[in-house]
Amino acid sequence: MNPLLQEFDTAPFSEIKNTDYKEAFKKAIEIAKNEISQIISNDETPSFENTTVALDFTGEKLSRVSSIFFNLNSAETNDEIQQIAKEVSPWLSEFKNDMILNKVLFTRVKAVYDQKESLSLTPEQETLLEKQYKGFSRNGANLNKSSQQKLRELDAELSKLSLQFGENVLAETNAYELVITNKSQLSGLPESAKEAAKMLAQEKGVTGWVFTLDYPSYIPFMTYADDRELRKELSIAFGKKAFQQNKNNNEDVVLKIVNLRHQRANLLGYPTHAHFVLEDRMAETPKKVLDFSNDLLLKAKPAAEREFKNLENYAKKLDGIDQLQKWDGAYYSEKLKKELFNLDQELLKPYFKLENVINGVFSVTTKLYGLHFKQIYTIDKYHEDVKTYEVSDGNSNFISYLYADFHPRAGKRNGAWMTSFKSQQIKNDINDRPHISIVCNFTKPTETKPSLLTFNEVTTLFHEFGHALHGMLANTTYNSLSGTSVSWDFVELPSQVLENWCYEKEALELFAKHYETNEVIPMEYVTKIKESASFHEGMQTLRQLSFGLLDMAWHGQDPSNIENVKTFEADAFSETQLYPDVKENCMSTSFSHIFQGGYSAGYYSYKWAEVLDADAFEYFKEQGIFNSEIAAKFKEHVLSKGGTEKPMVLYKRFRGQEPTVDALLKRAGLLTD
Repeated sequence: MNPLLQEFDTAPFSEIKNTDYKEAFKKAIEIAKNEISQIISNDETPSFENTTVALDFTGEKLSRVSSIFFNLNSAETNDEIQQIAKEVSPWLSEFKNDMILNKVLFTRVKAVYDQKESLSLTPEQETLLEKQYKGFSRNGANLNKSSQQKLRELDAELSKLSLQFGENVLAETNAYELVITNKSQLSGLPESAKEAAKMLAQEKGVTGWVFTLDYPSYIPFMTYADDRELRKELSIAFGKKAFQQNKNNNEDVVLKIVNLRHQRANLLGYPTHAHFVLEDRMAETPKKVLDFSNDLLLKAKPAAEREFKNLENYAKKLDGIDQLQKWDGAYYSEKLKKELFNLDQELLKPYFKLENVINGVFSVTTKLYGLHFKQIYTIDKYHEDVKTYEVSDGNSNFISYLYADFHPRAGKRNGAWMTSFKSQQIKNDINDRPHISIVCNFTKPTETKPSLLTFNEVTTLFHEFGHALHGMLANTTYNSLSGTSVSWDFVELPSQVLENWCYEKEALELFAKHYETNEVIPMEYVTKIKESASFHEGMQTLRQLSFGLLDMAWHGQDPSNIENVKTFEADAFSETQLYPDVKENCMSTSFSHIFQGGYSAGYYSYKWAEVLDADAFEYFKEQGIFNSEIAAKFKEHVLSKGGTEKPMVLYKRFRGQEPTVDALLKRAGLLTD
């Protein structure tokens, strides 16, 4: 009996075998098709209830199977799962296209849409209808038959290429390791990094120490290793992922993806892929994104150039280095930061034991939103590392389940993300609560030490938890508008705003306690964390803008004449480049955010959301960072509302005004008089 085809509330991970997936997908697609047939064959006049609402509730089984499978393909994959993903992805594209291009179904949706003025709908119902109609029109429902067929072919091909891109990057990441047998080459590295590398070597049956391209291994090495040649080797290995002459090369994949996306946009009547994507975002047009990015670039570039010059002079004074290279940046930045602020990341780590930081983010959330978290052992999980929690409110009402998966392993992609195994909705008067998951890659505990986080990892945990709150506190009627189902340049607001609490004394006192002595983090450290928060902010801003501008370069023009990925990328980076180019390296071939992760023509949204988050946190600070009234407004107008209304409407309802860029520039130390 296939567990995925039974009725279940929480995902039955331990019962699922890889062989269950394909059958489950086939059956779930069949069920969804039958649900659509019932809507089409309804003899009654199309109405909001029998068409719009009915359609929103179709495909629940398919949605559950998909969320389980694709979440595991990111967090706990293997060759077999990757192979299944290749097979089922075209099925899903085809099903989606069958639905979107179903003329009878679209006729019903359009009939409701055309009479929307006379229907007395709530704002949420209006948004659902608008989103549903656009979902059809933006995906080819108004096209003729041959154009629709062309669209199907493009979508199937894009779906395959995106998977291939991700697999190539993962294969390249896993294929590289730096093995060190000479202890002197570990000079400068903190004990925790050496211990983790030793453990990894033992796991791999290798003598010495092993470093990989996974962030918890890569970042400490680039930040602390004194051996410049080894930093160079590791940096070049990291930068040439999927840019080598082997079967994992992504250059052709990138060119195919951008050209197919462009063709798709043209087919639908849009000048470029960016025009297509941005129509549905807060930013609305490529021009607005470029104006926004270039305005910030103008303000950040002079600061970035000053910081870079300063760093170059420092490296020259310290080690006689004439030309600062990419593999020197983190190393000398960390040294200079330590000198300026007397703040060593390694000094901070003992105060950020993973379990304490988890309790910290829970405590902050309890104080702000009245949520309570209880670790439970009664629901199934997909790996023994995963922790599971039951989340309730102050009246003991069930709010959500939370899965948390914190450590790297083979079969888990790099980075950190939030996702859901079940989204919230209200159906048959029952508020069906969500099941949310956060996935990170933090250093594992060693034989002598627990998992101690860098401050950067602390902010990462708070960031992903902000996304999780957006999912957990969802309180909308329709699942397609629930939780993080908002425009992509708004989705980062809840995550980025929560990071601000990591810098505040009142919040840090709740959880930043030494793992051995339980002593609260000294206030001088807190002051230094705050002072150093804007250290090299000009360079950081330039780096973020460079990624966003590269994304817009790929997607904001006709790419058909681009022949060389590296040359094109170098040109896109020309305005933001500080370090000399490394000929062996190319970012685009491993830029998973835009070629695999859904951020195409949307990478700018990180900076866009920073403007929102700085402005929102300024409001909290004016009233007190744990002010219950402001928190209640943020919960009511942002966290619980999902995508039920336009983001700026929700934001203004919370804030009372549109955001300004000033709070961000002030926080970043980039505000000039």
